[in-house]
Amino acid sequence: MSSADQKADLDRQVARVTVWAAGQGLPVGRVVTEVGSVLNGDRGKLFASLGDPGVSTIVVEHRDRFARFGAEDVEAVLSAQGRRLLVVDPAEVDDDLVRDMTEILTSLCARLYGRQTAADRARRAVAAATEDAG
Repeated sequence: MSSADQKADLDRQVARVTVWAAGQGLPVGRVVTEVGSVLNGDRGKLFASLGDPGVSTIVVEHRDRFARFGAEDVEAVLSAQGRRLLVVDPAEVDDDLVRDMTEILTSLCARLYGRQTAADRARRAVAAATEDAG
């Protein structure tokens, strides 16, 4: 999930995934959620689950929320370990080139807008500090 403001969406997503897993006869040992960008490397809970050999199945609602790039590589590694990644809603863009371009543009836009937001916050902080000093 990309924003703390989307907590209700995250709760609904957890409910959908949990119901789907139960419908598939999969026991849900634990639910792991993270709020942050899928493009950000700071995904401690995900990495802990991937590194835990006791986690045999990881269920995600959408592949692109799990990883923008390299999900197939993670699936291959999990499979080699006798583990698996299941995607509740596997609907994806049929054309791989279109999907790749969409992922690249999404990544670039997120970085661009993230930088602009950080620059705007910095400008506002400097302006506020200047006003307080004056």
